[in-house]
Amino acid sequence: MIASHAALDETSRRLMMEIGPAWGQDILKHRDIVLRAYGPVLECAPKGGISVTRDIAYGPHARQVLDLFVPSGVADAPVVVFVHGGVFVRGDKRVSSEVYDNVLYWFARHGFIGINIEYRLAPESQWPSGADDLGLAIAWTRAEVARHGGKPDAIFAIGHSAGSTHVATYAYDPAAGYFGRGLAGIVLLSPRVRIDISMENPFAANVRSYFGDDESVYEARSPVTHAAISPLPVMIAIAEFENPLLDVYGLELAYRIAAARRRAPRFMRLTGHNHISLVAHFNTVEDTLGREIKEFTRRLV
Repeated sequence: MIASHAALDETSRRLMMEIGPAWGQDILKHRDIVLRAYGPVLECAPKGGISVTRDIAYGPHARQVLDLFVPSGVADAPVVVFVHGGVFVRGDKRVSSEVYDNVLYWFARHGFIGINIEYRLAPESQWPSGADDLGLAIAWTRAEVARHGGKPDAIFAIGHSAGSTHVATYAYDPAAGYFGRGLAGIVLLSPRVRIDISMENPFAANVRSYFGDDESVYEARSPVTHAAISPLPVMIAIAEFENPLLDVYGLELAYRIAAARRRAPRFMRLTGHNHISLVAHFNTVEDTLGREIKEFTRRLV
């Protein structure tokens, strides 16, 4: 099985390099190619010794549920809360039968409690509902995780794409009012931290659906605007082949934080990866990003 897993993983990585230069020409088509490619890899990935409890309610809405991943015999373990993307109007904590479970399986295999949250979507729920839902999920985690072997004072939020927006809003936006409460640190993957409805953004309509039609508030609602005031530890990662401007915004965020703190935050650019494979490759043979995140958290707990 290990050899098969490695061979499948290598095939997927070659495919990522092939489609990478054309990523932005048809993002949704290429997203589906990535999910199909990593499906067989993740099906044979290690998952033993981890109990999974699905759809635990952390709030009253039908989408305010989470999945809990607990490794056997764990005690006083750090916790990761993962927030998926979907450009504010779509997405699920299980976008396929394997993704995004794979992210939490990897962390559970490495001694973390893993929590994968669902949250409300636009247009039903608008800014700052994503941060509000994350706040409820963190409150649930702090209240409940100790009885599952987790450490309430060692909770890290990991957001991908629009999920990074919600994490960064929770961490940075003074109007949302959370200021990272209850978190030991955050990890932002392909972060959509600037509110952008330019012609370069193929998802501008989705951004409007969540943030509203009043463009005069977009700067204030962009998490990057406020990031410099926060001392919360942060790690940022982008892919070589990103959705338009997300790599730019990730770099802008890193620069603003570095300029304010006079020290650069932990930052990675994953060569050969695209916006979706950045998360789809967790729990495969390749684990460079996972190990970097693990080291980032280790220094804080």
